[in-house]
Amino acid sequence: MDWFVFSNHPICLTCALQVTITKKYLQMTSTHKDHQSSSLKHSDSLVPPHPVHSGIMPSMFTLLYILLILFSVSTTILEAAQANKSEIDRQALLCFKSGISSYPLGILDSWSEDSLNFCGWKGVTCGTKFPPRVVSLNFNYARLSGKLSGCLGNLTFLSRMNLAYNNLSGTIPEEWGMLPNLHTLNLAGSYLQGNIPISLGASNSLSYVNLANNTLTGGIPLPLTDCSSLSTLILSRNNLSGEIPSTLFDNSSKLAVVDLQKNSFTGLIPRFHKVTALKFLCLTENFLSGSIPPSIGNVSSLTSILLGQNKLSGLIPETIGHTTKLLELDLSFNSLSGNVPVSLYNMSSLKNFSVGSNGLVGQLPSYIGHSLPTLQSLIMGSNRLEGLIPTSLANMSNLQMLDLSDNSLNGPVPSLGSLANLSQLVLGSNLLEAHDWSFLTSLANCTQLTKLSLEGNGLNGSLPAAVVNLSTRLQDLSLGSNKISGSIPVEISNLVNLTSLRMESNFLSGSIPSTIGKLQNLYVLNLSKNKLSGQIPPSVGDITQLGKLYLDDNNLIGNIPDSLGQCKGLLELNLSTNSLDGSIPVKLFDRPPLSLGVDFSYNKLIGEIPSEVGNLANLALLNVSNNMLFGTIPEALGSCLTLLFLRMERNMLEGQIPQSFRKLRSIQQINLARNILSGPVPEFFGDLTLLDKLDLSYNNFEGPIPSGGCFRNSSMVVLDGNRMLCARVSMLGLPICDDTQTKNHVPLLRIIMIITPLIAGVLLLYLVVTVWKRRAQLTFPRCNKIPGVLCLVANRKKREAVANQKIREVVACSNHKETLKKISYGDILKATNWFSSVHTISSTCTGSVYVGRFKSDRSLVAIKVFNLNEPGGYGSYFTECEVLRSTRHRNIMRPMTLCSTLDSKNHEFKALVFKFMVNGSLDRWLHSEQHNVIPGRVLSFGKRICIAADVASALDYVHNQLTPPLIHCDLKPHNVLLDDDMTAQLSDFGSAKFLLPGQVIRKSLVDVGGTIGYIAPEYGLGCKISVGGDVYSFGVLLLELLTGKRPTDDMFVDGLTLPIFSESMFPDLVAEMLDPHMAHEEHQGCVEAWMQRYVVPLVPLGLSCTMESPKDRPGMKDVCAKLSALRDDFLERHHDD
Repeated sequence: MDWFVFSNHPICLTCALQVTITKKYLQMTSTHKDHQSSSLKHSDSLVPPHPVHSGIMPSMFTLLYILLILFSVSTTILEAAQANKSEIDRQALLCFKSGISSYPLGILDSWSEDSLNFCGWKGVTCGTKFPPRVVSLNFNYARLSGKLSGCLGNLTFLSRMNLAYNNLSGTIPEEWGMLPNLHTLNLAGSYLQGNIPISLGASNSLSYVNLANNTLTGGIPLPLTDCSSLSTLILSRNNLSGEIPSTLFDNSSKLAVVDLQKNSFTGLIPRFHKVTALKFLCLTENFLSGSIPPSIGNVSSLTSILLGQNKLSGLIPETIGHTTKLLELDLSFNSLSGNVPVSLYNMSSLKNFSVGSNGLVGQLPSYIGHSLPTLQSLIMGSNRLEGLIPTSLANMSNLQMLDLSDNSLNGPVPSLGSLANLSQLVLGSNLLEAHDWSFLTSLANCTQLTKLSLEGNGLNGSLPAAVVNLSTRLQDLSLGSNKISGSIPVEISNLVNLTSLRMESNFLSGSIPSTIGKLQNLYVLNLSKNKLSGQIPPSVGDITQLGKLYLDDNNLIGNIPDSLGQCKGLLELNLSTNSLDGSIPVKLFDRPPLSLGVDFSYNKLIGEIPSEVGNLANLALLNVSNNMLFGTIPEALGSCLTLLFLRMERNMLEGQIPQSFRKLRSIQQINLARNILSGPVPEFFGDLTLLDKLDLSYNNFEGPIPSGGCFRNSSMVVLDGNRMLCARVSMLGLPICDDTQTKNHVPLLRIIMIITPLIAGVLLLYLVVTVWKRRAQLTFPRCNKIPGVLCLVANRKKREAVANQKIREVVACSNHKETLKKISYGDILKATNWFSSVHTISSTCTGSVYVGRFKSDRSLVAIKVFNLNEPGGYGSYFTECEVLRSTRHRNIMRPMTLCSTLDSKNHEFKALVFKFMVNGSLDRWLHSEQHNVIPGRVLSFGKRICIAADVASALDYVHNQLTPPLIHCDLKPHNVLLDDDMTAQLSDFGSAKFLLPGQVIRKSLVDVGGTIGYIAPEYGLGCKISVGGDVYSFGVLLLELLTGKRPTDDMFVDGLTLPIFSESMFPDLVAEMLDPHMAHEEHQGCVEAWMQRYVVPLVPLGLSCTMESPKDRPGMKDVCAKLSALRDDFLERHHDD
């Protein structure tokens, strides 16, 4: 073999040369000897020997051979040193592997002590030079678990490290900052904690840094901002805080991308000096304050400026208009004021322009449609803009979304039919006018339109027939609260893709067209609070996807159609306050889930209540009050095990209360007043622990009443008008039952002798009091209790104190963007029917919650009245007020308004009014399956992951976006309420704590106010309250969503808890730990793929949140990001869930 075959390896080359020269040397030596022998044989010959070669050639080759040996030895020594450097790389990789606790994809299987060829290991790339050195590590989405090792700091040739989107924890090693050749570092999407190492700034070659989606804390190291080669810095979705270094935009002429969104940075935005290459700037969802620096306009290379959801104030700099390459500008959800600079309306390259939810004023320029020709999205909703909507908007041929809602815009809606790409038009809550409705006619040309929202304007006029010519892609049509008259056109069925049709609170008349049954995709149909007449068309039953039907407060007549029983997905049905007659159809209760509620109240229904109502095992509300129903209460009603509210008052029902009612363990309110019911009051009513309002008044009940449960509190029970009732002990003002329960009465004479003096005394006392009150009122009209001047002074001082208190509460409870609707004590009295027990939802020591309707708005509200006589009453009220003032988030239950005044007895009165959540709490949905479940009532996985993401978003907001942070302290499924669309809202902030800077709150379990099973274990040790406590509660809630098991389930004994149980089942038995109803419901035929993609990532997330130490738990920002990503991926793949 020729030596040059090995020429690429120095050792082989040396060996080949040595062998070749040795062969030549031996050949020469042999030739020299042969030549001498030949000379001796021819010694007599005349030819002399060759003196030139005698002794010279052997000695020359000997010297050359020695030199070759020396060269070989030196090369071998050098090569051994180089091989040692390669071994350093191999050992560094093995050291890194030792810190990895799990790699389920088997990516590190080839990494072993026995393997010397580390360049062939998965994820490892070596350079082309000798000796082999590691230049790149790539483990993107490798599902590695464990901690990062500083050993990788020995990979001195490493230039690229990508460990993104794994389950790595711990801190980023300082040693990594010493890697001299590192230019790309990607550690995004793990659970990394601690500070960003200062040493990262020591590398002169570092160009790309991505540490997004972790739980890093601290600030941005100053040396990192000094890296002259830095071009990309992505630190989004962490817990970073402090001010952004002022040098960030000073020292790097190569800096092109800066993404710091979803952190907790405070202070000012630094000035912009030497960042000539900056293109992408994202600082959204932080706590940055102050004004936007005008120097931002000097960065002519910018294409994206995203500063939304901060606390920025002041004016929008006019200099932003100098960034001629800008494509997107987001300044939404700040406190910016003043006019939008004219220069911004002249940025011809702009595609996305969002300044919504600020305090901007002024008018839209008339030329806006000409100066922004490439605009695709214009979002200016929730400001204080006024004036007309420019007609030039019709020239924005690329416009896809236009949101000008919640302003004070007036005048006619312009014709926008030329916008062929328009998909969303949101103009609700303004002062717009329809005029001749020509704008609606023009919208028929917008063939991509999917959402048209015009609710809450003063459009007036008659609904034009042109509405049926809108795009067949239209999914959401909202025309509510517009004083629209006319009738619903028959051709409404042309809008075949509608999922939501809302025309409530108008003056629509005529009948509901039967063609509405052709809207097969409709989920919400709301025609309530109109003047519709005629019968409910049976074709409504053909809308098989219908989930919510609101036809209440109309003039509908006739029977309830049997065909509604065909709507197998119907969750809520409200037909109240009409003139419907006939009987309740049996088929309605055959199979529909109807879990939210059935309301037939205030009609003219007759007949008996069908026993099939018992099929609605998951029903929450049944209201058939104020009709003409007769017969007995069906025994089957006891099968509605999740029933919360039962209203049957003002009918002609007779017989006894069914014994099956003992199974209604979830019932909170029962109203059977003003019927013809008789018999005893069942003893089991005293055992229904959740029953807090019971109205049996004006019936024919007799005998002793129960002594336990709600009967211990006179405010919970109404028994008036039942003359034959008695009590075993003195209670509720009833007479004492005699031992024999006979009807023997005290002799008439004895009764007369006892009662007559009593009546006389009462009459005399009444006369004295009446005379005194009249005299007092003539002198002091407002005086009720204290006579004379003392009364006048006391009333004046008390009302002045209440007035001052109101001023403080308005400051505490008002938001600068909102004007609270004023309500009086009288309004609340009427809405709750004088605090009727029937209207009570719940009651605690700090207050009671009532359901009711205000006269001005017939929609249901929840009214929370605070018990100011209890120590926690005031604190709970002001905490809720502070939440109203501080928060603005779609997943937080915020009060609609408040009432702070004096009641009829001149006592302080405080109440908050909330939207009534007809879907109830998450707790009711999760655990309704314990008895006779209907499969349609069980939460699907899609809804569960959406709810989890909603709650995580709310906690992320109160933990990371409020200043100071707010700790909920009592997170549990009972405090997660679900609105009409099953969107979760976090409620009950009465126990919440604001974590002020430097404040340390140490509380016991009782003081925190949490619930056993959900409260963090460190609170039991008296540790300080922290966001980690809420994270623990969320982790329990997430595991409960997956398993369907309460943390207080009977199985959790002897140290076994829900987190420990979940951890023991994961990952091998994960299918067995899941809620069986959810697992059975989801994606038959591809369960394994579904579990691997969605369920498997959720379990460790829940377990990480329930770690014993709060330091080991992730922050809600990271949890929210991961859940949102999983939810979005799920919804994208499962549109029908």
